[in-house]
Amino acid sequence: MRVVVVVFAALLTLGLAAFGVVAAQRANAPAAATAMSIQGMATQVVPPVQNARPTPVRAPVADIAPVQAPDTAKPTVASDAPAVAPIILAQNTPAPAPAPAAAPPSATVPAPAPVKSAPACDKPDGMGLARTVEIDTTGGPAFGTEHFKQYDFLRDKEVVLTFDDGPWPENTPAVIKALTDMCVKGTFFEIGEHATWRPDISKMVAAAGMTIGSHTWSHKDLARKPYTDIEQAKQEIEMGVSAVHMAVDGPIAPFFRFPDLQQPADLMTYLGTRNIAIFSTDIDTFDFKIRKPEDVVKSAMTKLAKNGKGILLMHDFQHATAEALPELLRQLKAGGYKIVHMVPKQPVTTLSKYDDMVRAQDKFSNANNTRPQTSVVKTIDE
Repeated sequence: MRVVVVVFAALLTLGLAAFGVVAAQRANAPAAATAMSIQGMATQVVPPVQNARPTPVRAPVADIAPVQAPDTAKPTVASDAPAVAPIILAQNTPAPAPAPAAAPPSATVPAPAPVKSAPACDKPDGMGLARTVEIDTTGGPAFGTEHFKQYDFLRDKEVVLTFDDGPWPENTPAVIKALTDMCVKGTFFEIGEHATWRPDISKMVAAAGMTIGSHTWSHKDLARKPYTDIEQAKQEIEMGVSAVHMAVDGPIAPFFRFPDLQQPADLMTYLGTRNIAIFSTDIDTFDFKIRKPEDVVKSAMTKLAKNGKGILLMHDFQHATAEALPELLRQLKAGGYKIVHMVPKQPVTTLSKYDDMVRAQDKFSNANNTRPQTSVVKTIDE
């Protein structure tokens, strides 16, 4: 009997122990499941990334920094955690754009034309032109550092030869001969009224390859307001343009020089609307005050030596200048100076209103002067 009681007590004790274990397992199961779930969520939301860096904001192209190498330090990882390869974040640089497709032959843009060589001089003692520059007169740009500083296009020891107040008998032809003998060219700012008197000389200037601009109709100093309103001042300018154009009977340059180098602001604005360039000068020889050819040469050379280069202002109207020019060109050559010729990108366009005003002067329409000079005047003894 005692044995039975002992066995029963042992079985009862074992049963109670087993029940306690099962109850404890059931009580701990939700907490363990919750912990495992949280751990899984953390693994999905925040992956174990080593050496992660924020993507930098992209800088201007020239300032884009190179991709940084990863740091060598590693965070502490539990010994039983799986090994994870380090992730390196490069800069957020977009992939290079694909190369553009080659344009078909018909759409190929031609390369700019090469600069032409200056024509060779066939005169034994000639200078020849160093270069020719093309002037785009859109908007009425102004040249000549005596008044305008922006467009100083000449290199050291380069000279542009300009002549005012022609055409004039004897003097202008002598100037053309001196230039032609040295294979150089100049720019002539002609007075419209003078051109109507001797259109044959204007044609000769053009035939020699010179550039021809205008210098008003009658050489009025427009800064002194000789007219009562701006329309009359415009007429003084435009009749000059029309007269020179008609005398040449061909294209002339949209180049203009104000008499006495006096440039009223309102008329400069007007010339801008006409796309006519304005020329002052770099060096004024003041040859209109000089009576001796050697003094003209001295004035030009002395000022050039000081300035080193420049647009040179002279007057083919002046006899001393015509006589001085051959020697002046010789000294320019000996001094290492080079002549630059200016040409326009586009010729000037005259206005019919002012063309009619010039025709009304009856300089070109004389019914008695329709025969060519060679049939009217002939040398019979010399």
